[in-house]
Amino acid sequence: MDVTTERQEGVLTAQVGGRIDGSNVAQFEEAIRTAIDENDRAVLIDCENLGYISSAGLRAVLMTAKTLSSRNAKFALCSMSDPIREVFQISGFDKIVAIHPSKAEALASFGS
Repeated sequence: MDVTTERQEGVLTAQVGGRIDGSNVAQFEEAIRTAIDENDRAVLIDCENLGYISSAGLRAVLMTAKTLSSRNAKFALCSMSDPIREVFQISGFDKIVAIHPSKAEALASFGS
């Protein structure tokens, strides 16, 4: 699992690659938590290179969403492969977290 981040106009984008599962979910949580700045108005997790996510990974995404919600910051996911999108749909997480087909659409949803 690898996480790279970039910040542009108050939006933090985290590109996640590989697998998020029980063996590395703590590193994923730490990478996201430490990357988020108090001035970020929105956080986007780009899942284009994510190959697998376990229930532990889903929980980490949910905890990030709750943390950001409590600060009135927006949160979304984008660019999921069909199998990853299915995991989010089957678990019902697609009803909790905004999921966009592309990074451009996700960024547009945050507004200015």
